[in-house]
Amino acid sequence: MDRIRAVLHSGLSIFPEGAFSTGGVTKNKVPKIPMMNAGDQYSVRDPETIREMLVKRPMEFPKGKLMDDMLRKLTGYSIFVSNGEAWERQRRIIDQAFTHAGVRGVFPMMQDAVLGSLDRIEGAVGQETDVQVEMTHYAGDIIFRTIYSEGMTAEQAKTIFSAFDKFQEVAYRQGMIATSGFPLSLLPSNLAALWTARVIRAELDKPLKRRLDAVKSGEDVPDTDILSSFMTSEDPVTKTKFDRGELLDQIAMLFLAGHETSAAALGWALYLLAHDQEAQNGLRAEARRVLGDRAPEFSDIKKLEFTRNIFRETMRLYPPVAFLSRDVVGDESMCGRDVAAGSAAVVPVFVMHRHEDHWEAPHVFAPERFAQEKNKEAIRGAFMPFSMGARVCVGAAFALQEATLLLAQLVRKFRVLPVDHEPDPVARLTVRSANGIRLRFERAPEQ
Repeated sequence: MDRIRAVLHSGLSIFPEGAFSTGGVTKNKVPKIPMMNAGDQYSVRDPETIREMLVKRPMEFPKGKLMDDMLRKLTGYSIFVSNGEAWERQRRIIDQAFTHAGVRGVFPMMQDAVLGSLDRIEGAVGQETDVQVEMTHYAGDIIFRTIYSEGMTAEQAKTIFSAFDKFQEVAYRQGMIATSGFPLSLLPSNLAALWTARVIRAELDKPLKRRLDAVKSGEDVPDTDILSSFMTSEDPVTKTKFDRGELLDQIAMLFLAGHETSAAALGWALYLLAHDQEAQNGLRAEARRVLGDRAPEFSDIKKLEFTRNIFRETMRLYPPVAFLSRDVVGDESMCGRDVAAGSAAVVPVFVMHRHEDHWEAPHVFAPERFAQEKNKEAIRGAFMPFSMGARVCVGAAFALQEATLLLAQLVRKFRVLPVDHEPDPVARLTVRSANGIRLRFERAPEQ
């Protein structure tokens, strides 16, 4: 424990060799996070240095090779891993697309996915349920509906989620090995990573092909979903659009960034609510006060403030992405140390979110902290579930909306209860529980 506390209190350090894990805490557990080999990789935990990297000088600290090693098989050279002019062009087009297909435009599609999830939960009332599975289905369904204007079938869900579970495990392990310089192509697991990525991309390509064929044949196609915006948005600088291969890469990126991160965070949100009935009752009271018995409207989202803060606090305790990796382009002086060009600077998001220098009672689930003035500085400098600066997640508002919609309606209708099960959090591509998150749903009381 002394070693772990030393890691938490240092501003910048070289990662030690090996790995460490922490034990349980009062209300929630800390995931096992493998540490990278010593050498030219640095952990940066000073808020102002992090802002210097991510907000003020993002081009001098581009996305790290580590993320490329882990994700390119699935996402191609998409906005998630690209850098330089390629990233700037992609970001301009995607910004245009998300302006056209904004959170208001996809609201009805999200609501359809919520109703599908509530129906599945209704069928599981009284039973012990792995909510990670349901939240993954819900988030994946939203991605399909908002991108393609199609719901995700049970067969598609089974195929994609099974492949992605394997891909996530293998890709993260490969990323850690890649930090030693060992060529990934020589690893036996490289074939598994390639195969699972191809399975996912093939499933994502089927509705893309249907849309492109329909457009080619002159059929009427949806014009309010994300795919439509991706196909029609033009880079104002180069006057180019995404070609077919780029469309699939960006869709795969959205699937990873949009479904997996939201699914992980929503699973943990339900776990925390099951173990904090007071917070759950507060959420239910807000949902009933704002919504009554009717379906939500877009204007309701901003009124569900406590619900949003529950999701924010969940992402503080269990950030979907445990760390951000950036490459150091030139020689730097950081936190009093000389850092050579070519080094990797890693922002340990999980540590920043639980650092006692920034947060009071850092391991305690306390949604109200996000409404308190005294926490403004911590939220500004030590809260980064969507990263920050130029490379902040383009889908941040999208994720908050889909989480708020689901949590408000789910808890309005159902009571979430704990069972005799302890999740085992692990940090891979996202912070998930290795043994699921098992809970029980009962119908909520009328009052």
